[in-house]
Amino acid sequence: MADSIPLLSHWDNPAEPIPPPRSLNETIERCIQDSGWFQIFQAILVSLAWFFDSQQIFISVFTDAEPSWHCTDDSVCNNFSNVCQIPKNSWSWDWPPHASIISEWSLECSTSFITGFPASSFFIGCLVGGLGLATLADSTLGRKNMLLFSCLMMSLSSIVTVFSPNIWIYSALRFLNGFGRATVGTCALVLSTELVGKRWRGQAGVIGFFCFTLGFLSLPVMAYVNRGSSWRILYLWISVPTIVYCILVHFFVHESPRWLFVKGRKEEAVTTLKSMAQCDLTMSFSNVLIEQESGNENIYSSIWILMNKRWAARRLSALMVTAFGIGMVYYGMPLALGNLSVNLYIGVTLNALFELPASLITFFLIGKINRKDSLLGFTILSGICSVLCVVMGRIWPSLQIAMELISFFNTCGAFNMSMIYTLELFPTSVRNSALSMVRQALVLGGAFSPMLVAAGRKNNLISFGVFGIAIGFCGLPLIGLPETSGGTICDTMDEEEHKQNEKPAVAIPSLA
Repeated sequence: MADSIPLLSHWDNPAEPIPPPRSLNETIERCIQDSGWFQIFQAILVSLAWFFDSQQIFISVFTDAEPSWHCTDDSVCNNFSNVCQIPKNSWSWDWPPHASIISEWSLECSTSFITGFPASSFFIGCLVGGLGLATLADSTLGRKNMLLFSCLMMSLSSIVTVFSPNIWIYSALRFLNGFGRATVGTCALVLSTELVGKRWRGQAGVIGFFCFTLGFLSLPVMAYVNRGSSWRILYLWISVPTIVYCILVHFFVHESPRWLFVKGRKEEAVTTLKSMAQCDLTMSFSNVLIEQESGNENIYSSIWILMNKRWAARRLSALMVTAFGIGMVYYGMPLALGNLSVNLYIGVTLNALFELPASLITFFLIGKINRKDSLLGFTILSGICSVLCVVMGRIWPSLQIAMELISFFNTCGAFNMSMIYTLELFPTSVRNSALSMVRQALVLGGAFSPMLVAAGRKNNLISFGVFGIAIGFCGLPLIGLPETSGGTICDTMDEEEHKQNEKPAVAIPSLA
C-alpha cells in the first residue's frame, strides 16, 4: 500500500542509525508550519478569486433590474402604476433604455418567468457545473489548474455576454457563466489552506469569505459610477480584472504540494516545497513514507470512494444536510427583506455589511474554537432568531429587523465554518470533491428560497418560520461527527480511516 521512497539524497554518515519513516503530513507540516510571507501572499492571492466570484453571482441585481419610469402625458397615465396598462407614448424610462436588459429589450410587460430566466439559468449552470467539474481538481487538473480554468471560463463567458442580442442568448451565456464559476470558491478554499501550515489553515480559509463580502459590496459602487451607462459596461468592469487576476495566479501561485505527492508527482512536489519550506529539505525528506491513493484512476472515482466508505458517506451526508439548511437561509433571507416592514435598500445594505463582522470574527477565533460545536451553535441560534423574527413582527415590529440581522449573522458564521470544517474532515485525495458536494447542497437549498419568499409575502411564517425550522433541524446531524480543531489533516483515505480507528487520546489544547 505504501513504499518508503527517499526523495532527496541523504548525506548523513551511513554509520548513523536511520530514523523510522515519517508520514507525508508530518514532514510537510514540519516544513511549512511557520508560513513565510510568500506563502501568506499566495494564500491571499488565491482567496481573491472569491472577490470576482461574488461579483458574478450578484451582478444581475443591477443588470436585470426593472428601471424606474415617469409619465410624459399626465392626462393619460397619472392614475396608473403599471406601464403595461397605459400607451407606450405616455411614459418614459428615467434612465436610457440600455441601462438594463428589461428596458433595452422591452421586457417590462413580459412574464416573471421570462424576466427571471437569466438568473435561473445562472444557478442551474452552477448546479450542473458543480456536478460536472467537482472531481477534476482531485483527479487530473489539480487545484491551481482548476482554479485557472474556472476563472478564465467565468471571465470569458462574461465578456461574450456583452454581445448578447436578446434575452435567450443572454440566458444561455449566463448558464455558461454559472457552469464555469461553479468550482471557483471550492478550489480557492482548498488551495489556499493547503499552501500554509496547520497554524494558519483556518485564517487562510476565512480570507476567502472576507473577499467574497468585499466583492459583493463593490458592485453597488460600480453600478453607481456607471449609472445611466449600458449594463454591458458593468460586465466588462468585472470581467477584464479577472483575466489579469488569472495571469497573476499563473506566475505567482504554486500547486498544492500535498496533491502533487498524492498523485505521485514527487519531483514537482519537492521543487514546490523548496521554494516555500522553512526547514532543511535534505534532512526532512530523506526518510519519508509516501502513501498513494489506490483506486483513484478516473475523474469520478473520488465520488465513488466517498460513497463506498461508510464513515466518509456518513460525514458527507451530515454536512450536505446542514449545508442545505444554511443555503436556504443564506440565499433566501436577503430576498425576503421585502416582506418585512423595513426599507428594502437599508435592509439589503445592513445584511451585506453584517457579513463583514461574521468573517472577521471567524478569522480571529478560528484557531481557538471547536468547529463542530461552533457550527451547531450557529445553526441553532440562526433558527431561533429567524422564528423570533416572525413573532416580533406581530408583537414588537421595531425589533423584527434586529432579529433578522442576528439570524443572518449566525447564518454567515455557519456558512464560513461549514467550509472550514468540511476541508478538515476529508483527506487531500478527495477534499475538493467533498467540498464541492457540500457547496452543491448550499446552492440547492438556495434554489428553494424564492418559492418560500413568494409564498411568505402574506404570511412571514411560511418564509422566516420555515427558514428557522430548516436551519435549526438541519444542523442536528452534526452531533455524530468528530471534532477537527487542532488536529492534522490527512492525505489519503487509508490514513484518515486509520486515524479515526485509533484509540482516542487525551485531548491537547491547540496553540493555533
